[in-house]
Amino acid sequence: MNLYMVSLGCAKNQVDTEMILGVCKEEMTLVESPDNADLIIVNTCAFIEPARKEAIETILQLADYKQNGAKLIVCGCLPQRYKEEIKNLLPEVDRFISIDEYKDIANIINSVIESSFKLNNDYSPLNRIYSTPSYMRYVKISEGCLNSCAFCAIPLIRGRLKSRTIESIVEEVQMHVNDGVYEINLISQDTTKYGFDLYKELKIVDLLSELVKIDGDFKIRLLYLYPDIVTDELIEFIKNNPKIMPYFDIPIQHSEDHLLKKMYRRGNREYLLNLFNKIKNEIPNSILRTTLIVGFPYEEPNDIDNLIDFINQVKFDRLGSFTFSLEEGTKAVDYPNIIPEAVKQDRYDRVMEAQLKIAEEKNKAMVGKVLDDVFIIDYDPESFMYVARSYAYAPDEIDGCIFVAARYELKLGQRVKVKILDYDTYTLTGEQVE
Repeated sequence: MNLYMVSLGCAKNQVDTEMILGVCKEEMTLVESPDNADLIIVNTCAFIEPARKEAIETILQLADYKQNGAKLIVCGCLPQRYKEEIKNLLPEVDRFISIDEYKDIANIINSVIESSFKLNNDYSPLNRIYSTPSYMRYVKISEGCLNSCAFCAIPLIRGRLKSRTIESIVEEVQMHVNDGVYEINLISQDTTKYGFDLYKELKIVDLLSELVKIDGDFKIRLLYLYPDIVTDELIEFIKNNPKIMPYFDIPIQHSEDHLLKKMYRRGNREYLLNLFNKIKNEIPNSILRTTLIVGFPYEEPNDIDNLIDFINQVKFDRLGSFTFSLEEGTKAVDYPNIIPEAVKQDRYDRVMEAQLKIAEEKNKAMVGKVLDDVFIIDYDPESFMYVARSYAYAPDEIDGCIFVAARYELKLGQRVKVKILDYDTYTLTGEQVE
């Protein structure tokens, strides 16, 4: 039986997709086109309106292949968030599977395809078909979130924090290292909160302490850190453990106190400035990445002026921004002062223009430097150059890349030294050196 699967949304959703494929791998053949698929599965995102629109458009496009006899299953955040409404909206779908049904996903799929074989019911992080290159893996350390941000629907979809045990995560990372994986990316909705539900205290440093004991040539990247619990202990641990990449992905959403309070975000402008200064002072080669929301209710023009001033003070290495999307079920639904889309877009443009200048300055400063640990991720036939990353670049092209002129043929995942010769806003260009 042929299976065609589409995964939409974030890396956390991608891990779910890999585990679903693991359930199916013994009895199904994964195909690259829906043309000859017997079963089509779409794993959806429903975080914001554009994600829901993309999910519905994808489902409708793939529903056309049902005329060839294929069955269509839709899982993930969309059916989790809209359990009943979605059934009426999309009658083309043979079965919706919500996230809280995943533990029984093998039996559900069996009931849809009505086959003579039985899928294994091993829905587990240790049983996956990986969609990432062989040199990197995502490791999801927890599900759900204990925060109550006014703009965010994640707790409505994924529920409250549910951490995996330290032992289970160590087992998974050990397996990846044994398979030759170099880059381990720890992900969750709030990585800094890891373990609070299980152990009644923050356990991210305890987890990292166990992971760095694993023998092997690998590095760990932490993604999605909540600013007010990026503790001195965590900063010190990263500083003193070379197996942890000094990459701080800390979404702050905004800099202004009154907006942070309306967002139900902990901390304030002074705290955030002190935090980023502390990280840079303790770990000069650290990378600071953040995410911002502009156009949130109550935001005034001077708030954008102040936000740009904040950006210019911190000088983030990486910065992403989004215009505010009003999500039903969140606290922000009750807020007045909805800002017009054109105004949101103008504010977004101003913020990103400020960051563009910073990014160019930082890349210009890299010219002439030699990077010791650049790993090859692709080859660009147009430029005859390899595409690469270092610890300073997160996966999935969200941070840009490094173009490398090689001395000889290189392999994906291979690590080389590179001297930087040129730059633009989001990329560096260099040559391989011995």
